[in-house]
Amino acid sequence: MDKSEQIIGVIGGGSWATALIKILTENVSKVNWYMRNQEAVENIIKYRRNLKYLQSVELNTSKINVSTDLVETIKSSDIIIIATPSAFLTTLFENFPIEHFEGKTVFSAVKGIIPEYHAIPARFIHKTFGTPYDQIGIICGPCHAEEVALERLSYLTIACQDEDIADDMAERFRTRYIKTTTSDDLFGTELSAILKNVYAIASGICAGLGYGDNFQAVLISNAIQEIENFIDEVSPIHRDVKSSAYLGDLLVTAYSKFSRNRTFGFMIGKGYSVKIAQMEMDMIAEGYYAVKSVMEINKKFNVEMPIVEAVNNIVYERISPVIEMKILTDKLS
Repeated sequence: MDKSEQIIGVIGGGSWATALIKILTENVSKVNWYMRNQEAVENIIKYRRNLKYLQSVELNTSKINVSTDLVETIKSSDIIIIATPSAFLTTLFENFPIEHFEGKTVFSAVKGIIPEYHAIPARFIHKTFGTPYDQIGIICGPCHAEEVALERLSYLTIACQDEDIADDMAERFRTRYIKTTTSDDLFGTELSAILKNVYAIASGICAGLGYGDNFQAVLISNAIQEIENFIDEVSPIHRDVKSSAYLGDLLVTAYSKFSRNRTFGFMIGKGYSVKIAQMEMDMIAEGYYAVKSVMEINKKFNVEMPIVEAVNNIVYERISPVIEMKILTDKLS
């Protein structure tokens, strides 16, 4: 099949899925979109907007086939982009007829870890659907959906072990307000995208406790070192963590007002319990699930990760943020 005739299917109804749809309709003639909520589907058809997420974005519905039929969306698409929260993936694809994934390229835009298996999305896709790793890709930042909605200049990194697939997808996402780069580091970029959410929680906790810019700079400087040490141990290939897919994504998530993980951490730093902070937020903070899984994965690799450990102790062990962050300050340099 001619690549120009391939149809992309996006799975998910949140802000990131909506942003991806907005970008894709700039370049492709037709895109399939699965949303689980029938009311949301009807609103998009009627009002050309996702009324729950990124309401300001007017969607080109002449190019969108939106549906609550997951099987049909997968069957009628050649390239699948999964953009649902990681905590819902297992339930979403439970008992799904996996033969419909045969021969398809699958991209993850999940930005989280599968908590039931402590697995990155690429591994989940490979194990669940049998998709070869060279037909699995990742779409990562640094990029917030809210700034895509505003058409502010943003950058996407498209990673796949097959460079032709990465290049082709990068071309589909390139617009006047989106620049794209490619990478063959599937595992490193995905692990980094997961870890940065944990460090954003740490950044938010510190901000909530009243730590200033000076300490935040030290915190994030140490965070990128932890990311480098961890992903080099898990997937030992040559990479430059100073590039935007790693350091850039970390910075925007740790500092941006649009970062849900930083917001979650800020609330905890201000004295909210984890449960209340989750109830107050309208979106999933992926770092909440990621920190527990990273701790579990690291039992095998034994990388020193004091920031990850501090977030885990606060979120899961219920240690006081004041005490835990004071202990952490003596471990950073």
